[in-house]
This record gives sequence, structure tokens and C-alpha cells, in this order.
Amino acid sequence: MSDYNEMWKGLGLDIEKHDVLLNALGAIYSDVYMNQECRPNGMGYFDFVMSEVHGLRIKELLEHKEKGGKVVGTFCLYVPDEIILAAGGLSVGLCGGAQFSVPDADAVLPRNLCPLIKSAFGFKISKICPYFEVADFVIGETTCDGKKKVWELLNEHIPTYVMELPQMKRETDRDLWLKEVKAFMEKMEEESGVKITPEVMEEKIKLVNRKREAIQRVFDARKANPVPISGKDALLISQIAFYDDLERFTTKVNELADELEERNKKREGVFDEKRPRILVSGCPMAIPNWKLHSVIEDSGGVVVCEESCVGTRYFSHLVEEERPTVEDKVKAIAERYMRINCSCFSPNEERIDDIIRYVKDYNASGVIHYTLQFCHTYNVEFVRVKEALKKANIPVLEIETDYSEGDVGQLKTRVEAFIEQVL
Repeated sequence: MSDYNEMWKGLGLDIEKHDVLLNALGAIYSDVYMNQECRPNGMGYFDFVMSEVHGLRIKELLEHKEKGGKVVGTFCLYVPDEIILAAGGLSVGLCGGAQFSVPDADAVLPRNLCPLIKSAFGFKISKICPYFEVADFVIGETTCDGKKKVWELLNEHIPTYVMELPQMKRETDRDLWLKEVKAFMEKMEEESGVKITPEVMEEKIKLVNRKREAIQRVFDARKANPVPISGKDALLISQIAFYDDLERFTTKVNELADELEERNKKREGVFDEKRPRILVSGCPMAIPNWKLHSVIEDSGGVVVCEESCVGTRYFSHLVEEERPTVEDKVKAIAERYMRINCSCFSPNEERIDDIIRYVKDYNASGVIHYTLQFCHTYNVEFVRVKEALKKANIPVLEIETDYSEGDVGQLKTRVEAFIEQVL
């Protein structure tokens, strides 16, 4: 990665801090991922992506900008990739998943704030994330109070456009969301100087749909017993989906899915088929947040599905194709994104229904509900999730944590006890 030093300096990174981050990330990745047995061969590509996490992809994004394209930073699934792509832009996910940048954020933000928000904000103000520095502007959204207030502060460091996400799904809310999506398209056209045409919009809708279908294939393969891929590896694929080249990523995920489907035919798994199958539900897990999956699979379980933004919410539902006009296509995009069942919505029966359905579809032995500290929407919603799972006789364990390693021992004790319970 030292070959990229001049590129990082040109972006204005704090090179000393950045080197410490990369060294730590490399060590963590090696410990978590490189000692696994029976890994699918197709995971080699994703190991390569991680080895170049701040290198090759940043170079590609800079080359895109040199050709006149825009790079847009995003924090949430509700920002439509189709529109960014149709305007000649590229999107990169910016959510923070590391404790490394939290102390810098703590100097500005309240300490009792979600670590995901603090991590992302800290990466920007400390200048240690090249994705922040290569972005022309970023798109925030109003999925929680913490985020929407931090966007005001972030705007002082990088241009920040905010999309208003309704908190209910009534007809009036859907109308508001459609207007927001239309306004976002106008924003992208203004920033890029590109007028979006029906033909290009259709092309990008299909590209993103194919990407979702590829990830769905990997998740479908995880329904088998024995499981052909570890939960840690499946999580990594979903995390990389937020920033890798779209077409290359889709090709490599489909190649991996082919391998997993062949493994299933031969009943080749990464773990003994007697291992308890765990569904992880709740908050998103951005790179390099692999803590809970590591604890679960080191404790004798196997993660078979994630009901989260870095999981089923990312790829579930496609945008309807072949609608005639740009306006029709924008409406189809708005309709699809409103089907994402985030805990910010009230009521949110659909998410509870999803969790129970996924338990059945993936033959899960139990659910571990993952909540980041101070994430009030998921924390409060767990009350109803727990009630529904109890009624359905599905074992559940609530985990509330942050990005630090200080509670790993305690988490392992609790997860081991839960796995014993569901055996």
C-alpha cells in the first residue's frame, strides 16, 4: 500500500494516523478471516479488495473524477444508487465501523451518541478516510435524530445534502418521499451537468437489480445445511458491496454463488451441520465491524443470515424495470426504496414479519438482536421484536455494544450460553 502514499498526500490525509489505521486493519483482518478452514475459493477476490481497501478503489475513483464524473458519499440504503449512476456518478458508502476514529469525534460530539455516527464523523474531521476526501459531496438522510443533527456539523467540513425520509408509510408519506427522490435527481443533474435520459436510467436500474440478485444468490445458498460459507465471509461481501466497482463486484459475487451452489450439491460446508444456525438482526455493521460474527462463530454457532442494512435490507426487492418515462422510473425507484423496513418507521410490523420469515427460511435455531449503544430506534423496537419472537417460540438474545474490544469476553460468555440453550 506504500505505493499510494503520494495519492493519499494529494487527498490531504493525515498520513501518520492513516498508517496506524491500515496496520491495525490488516492485523484484524488477518486474525478474523485468514485462518478460516474450507473457505470458498471465490473469497480470494474479496481478500484482494480488502488488501487494496484504500488503494486501487481510491485510484479508480480519482480517475473517474479526472474524466468529469462525480463521486458521492452515502450513509444509508435510502439514497438511490440508480440515480447517482444515471447522472454519471459513483457512490461510496461512508458509514464508520471502527473505534479508531471515535476519540476524535468525542472531542466534538456528545459521548452518548451512536458509535456508527461518531465513527463516520471522526473519520472525516481527522482526515484518515480517503473515501471521504475523494467524495465531491455526501448525502445524508433523516433516519435518526443523531444523524440529522450531525449532518449540520458535517456540512461545515464537506458539502452535505440531506434527503427527508418520512417516518411513516401512509399515502401522504409516500408522496413526500417521491418528491424527495425527484429533488435528489435534480440535485444530481445539477452537480454533474448531466441530463438523465430514460435509456440511461433503465440501464442503471438493471445494473443495480443484477447486483441485488447476485447477493441474493449468496444468501439463498446459506439456507443449506451444512452452510457453504461462513457468516463472517458473507458479511464481508455485503460490506464491500457499498463501495466496490458495481459490474466487477456483481461478476465476482455471481462466480462465488456458482461455487456455493456446487458446494451445496456436494454437501460441502465450512462448519459441522450440527452447529446452531443463528440469524443476526438489527443495526448495520460497517467495515471493519466483524466483532459479533467472530464471537458467534468462535463460540460454536454459525451466522446464516443478517436482517440488517448490511444484509437482507440491502438487496431485498428490485426496482420495477421497463417503465416508459424518466418520471415513471423515478416513481418505481421511490416505491422500491420505501419497501426497506428500517426501524425509523412507525409502525414497523413489516420488519418483525421479516425476522420471523427469515428464521423459517434459513432454518435458524435462534435470533441474536444486535443494537449499537445509544441507537434508540432499534433498542426500543426490540421490545416488540422480543414479544413477537417469544410468541413464535423463537429463542432470542439481545446484544448491545459498541466498536471497542473491551466487552468481547463478556459477549462470548453470553453467546456461548445462548448457543447451549438452542442446541
